[in-house]
Amino acid sequence: MNETLKRSISGAIYILLLLTSILFSTESFFILFGVFLVIAIYEFCNLTQVSKTLPLIIGTLLYVTITLISHYNKITTTTINQYFDTNIEITVNIQQLNIILLAITLVVSIKCILFLFYDNIQKISTSSKYLYLFGYIILPFVFITKISFGIKDYNPKIIIGLFLLIWTNDTFAYIVGKSIGKHKLFERISPKKTIEGFLGGLLFAILAGYLISKFYIKPNPIFSQQSILIWTSIAAIVGIFGTIGDLIESKFKRIAGVKDSGSIMPGHGGVLDRLDSVIFVAPFIFLFYQILNYVS
Repeated sequence: MNETLKRSISGAIYILLLLTSILFSTESFFILFGVFLVIAIYEFCNLTQVSKTLPLIIGTLLYVTITLISHYNKITTTTINQYFDTNIEITVNIQQLNIILLAITLVVSIKCILFLFYDNIQKISTSSKYLYLFGYIILPFVFITKISFGIKDYNPKIIIGLFLLIWTNDTFAYIVGKSIGKHKLFERISPKKTIEGFLGGLLFAILAGYLISKFYIKPNPIFSQQSILIWTSIAAIVGIFGTIGDLIESKFKRIAGVKDSGSIMPGHGGVLDRLDSVIFVAPFIFLFYQILNYVS
């Protein structure tokens, strides 16, 4: 089997599995991304050469616990609201948990961005490895499940829209960069990425955000007039922070001296290679949602 065919088949299986799990039910979506998280932890531990057992146990428990608390608290709150007014303290506690987790993740994300510019670092300290594992790998998967709810209930169109934006950005960054790219974006980390490709991917992602808002997403009544602005803003976040996420994973791979994070997807590499953009973008989109919800 030639490389192109192998890549096409594994890519099609990945997309089919992703879309089926997202559309089938909330639970299937949680389970698939829980499996992705386990594989991502395994791959990251391989990249950074740390023990896998404890991170896998802690990561799985955190994901399951936080996801179930967040999701089933929404269900419980909705049910209780029909009869009593006693859920205020529970809701506040969940909000506080979200703020704490988001703050930790954003701090680690900033550390990851600074990490890109540390030219002389060829070895990562053990404490930093576990910090990255917690804030760069584990918590972002939690936020992927959280943003699928938007500001209210689970909406598969939100997460599918997010992946459409990421795929659009990646595809057109490659096409534009290959066609007219001349100026390197971050040559020492990713020699093939260009400024022209980055701008091309960003512009086409914004266009995709407009089209998704216009023809795919049913606007929430609260934001019906601002739906286009919201989705083009999300597209801009994806274009900028998705590219940064890709560069950060490339930095880890460069230090590890490997081309791919894993080999679970023939022709595509590992789970981290496929999800490096979305896991870095997710906390920033969740932050955007919180600002949006507060303003509304």
